[in-house]
Amino acid sequence: GGSEALVYTTLSGTIGMFVPFTSREDIDFFQHLEMHMRNEAPPLCGRDHLSYRSAYIPVKASIDGDLCEQYNSLEPAKRKTIADELDRSPSEVSKKLEDMRTTYAF
Repeated sequence: GGSEALVYTTLSGTIGMFVPFTSREDIDFFQHLEMHMRNEAPPLCGRDHLSYRSAYIPVKASIDGDLCEQYNSLEPAKRKTIADELDRSPSEVSKKLEDMRTTYAF
């Protein structure tokens, strides 16, 4: 056994999952990564990411994994800048994302 997770579906066909973090270090890492990704990866439709996610109820105590996953699709220079801000190498950030994905997705 792993820890519990909540899997959900939406009317539009989206499948998602809420997964609890096991350490404060992971929470801090992913919160900071999400913050940097909001600045570096602007939304396609032009809306502010945080206001979109808080359209009905203010977002708290959750991290947007889809937004964090976009890290690997950034230009290498932007990945390096974000990784430096997180005091890690770009490969360490990618590995942390991969570990979170594979721990719960498979």
